[in-house]
Amino acid sequence: MADNFTEGQVLEGKVTGVQPYGAFVALNDQIQGLVHISEVTHGYVKDINDFLTVGDEVKVKILNIDEAKNKYSLSIRATEEAPQQKENKVKKPQKQNTQQQHQNEPESGFNTLKDKLNDWIKQSEERENTFKN
Repeated sequence: MADNFTEGQVLEGKVTGVQPYGAFVALNDQIQGLVHISEVTHGYVKDINDFLTVGDEVKVKILNIDEAKNKYSLSIRATEEAPQQKENKVKKPQKQNTQQQHQNEPESGFNTLKDKLNDWIKQSEERENTFKN
């Protein structure tokens, strides 16, 4: 049966069944193969039904033929050009040196509320005086 088909061959097929793990595609009247969900398209496929339905005509590539089990592994993704990666990635701002960061920040840590209360009152009074002047 595999005499008609070879691994790497690209041909048209018709979707005959859709399951959560992949889609069955008829290559001719006697032979059908499976397109695993990971071979449907480039990128992540959560629900194969968003991409394929029974009766769809699809272009597939034969990835593997297991003649003993009469199984054909197919790919739709292998017939499509991979999407371009963005070259101009946005650079993340570099983090400041930890020592520099802590110089600009008020001291904090595991102080109790009682210990910090006097600091907060003092800061609040300083702000009030700033707004009054």
